[in-house]
Amino acid sequence: MQIEVRNLVFSYGDHRVLDGVSFQVQKGELVALMGPNGTGKSTLFRLMLGFLRGQGGSIRIEGMELEQMTNAQRAEKLAYIPQSVDPVYNYTVEEMVLMGLTGSLGILSMPKEEHKMAVRRILQNLGIEELSERGYARISGGERQLVLLARALVQKAGIFLMDEPTANLDYGNQHRVMKKVRELNQDGYTVMMSTHNPEQAFLYADRAVILCDGVVAADGPPEEVLTGEMLERIYGIPVVLADEDLGKRKVRICLPADD
Repeated sequence: MQIEVRNLVFSYGDHRVLDGVSFQVQKGELVALMGPNGTGKSTLFRLMLGFLRGQGGSIRIEGMELEQMTNAQRAEKLAYIPQSVDPVYNYTVEEMVLMGLTGSLGILSMPKEEHKMAVRRILQNLGIEELSERGYARISGGERQLVLLARALVQKAGIFLMDEPTANLDYGNQHRVMKKVRELNQDGYTVMMSTHNPEQAFLYADRAVILCDGVVAADGPPEEVLTGEMLERIYGIPVVLADEDLGKRKVRICLPADD
């Protein structure tokens, strides 16, 4: 397994956010992390990245205890894709992607031509090579998320932690970003992403891990664990689930049922 979380505990003061959270992620899986706002999804990611220190339990990445790994070792294994990045300076897209090398090159080292060539190949593979010299602050939200994916790819980590990667994107850009995420997953990358969109779990995820009240309330294939009762628990409204036949495949959809 690539990720193993055992009995993880974390509190902010007297507020217990995670209370014995346990789950595993196998190599090549795409896992949707779901739960109500404030349930600890972002905190869990910060713990997995080493930004916060757990107060109990353990996290293993490819068999290594996270607390025993150096920052460089974590960067070799884990890449983080946030909801968005608002840089102080209007870096070019190429410069933003090259920042993914910081963990391996060091802050004061300069990227070589081979690194820049690798960035150009990644941008081309993602279909955004024409943005290379554009300012990151002046491109669309969907393009920014693809740039953050490129930055993770140049890092050469095998595990992507994605914190609501399509938040604030329009429907078309949500689809474009998630299509690329699924393609990367099919190429062998392990992806764990938080999302508030049940359709994304149904469409793309192999598993859904549901956090509620500080514990894992459910863990399994989305079609099995994302029941009407569970979705009502997550979102606080009754829902109706239906299967739509698209010919090549069936897709489960979720609709509010409180009207």
